[in-house]
Amino acid sequence: MQKINAAWVLGLLLSAAAFAKTSDMKEPIHVDAARTEGSIKEQTLVYSGGVSVKQGSLEIKAEKLTVDRSAGEGKEVFIAQGSPATYSQVLDGDKPIQASAEEIRYNVANRTLTLTGKAEITQSGSLVQSAKIEYNIEKQQLSADSGKETERVITIFTPEGIK
Repeated sequence: MQKINAAWVLGLLLSAAAFAKTSDMKEPIHVDAARTEGSIKEQTLVYSGGVSVKQGSLEIKAEKLTVDRSAGEGKEVFIAQGSPATYSQVLDGDKPIQASAEEIRYNVANRTLTLTGKAEITQSGSLVQSAKIEYNIEKQQLSADSGKETERVITIFTPEGIK
């Protein structure tokens, strides 16, 4: 299992001035889909058919989205699945970040993204590809894991002047 140090990659991949727009967290979360099913008892909702989630500049697109509200208001967990599911957000300093994976788990309370299955995250022309990527939006910490001894984490750095 290959792991890379989050601080090391983050220092190279993400600019120190770039962090998620603080105004995004004050925005309501909008979910749009073709179908919705829910369980009041289990406090879960399942959306399907061209699902879109927006919160300020944060956007998640997926084929299916499960929302778990059992932990309470403001502690929802969004599980997006697709081929791939995608995430994008404009960070402070107007620097966009994009991510994609077969599954994207967004935890509202601790502002973390967990990407699994052909995971990829890009910013400013730099790229990390792996079986699993965990990214803390607020702390700007990234961890990538290949999942297998025979697989590798791929990181491509693009110097500022080349873009």
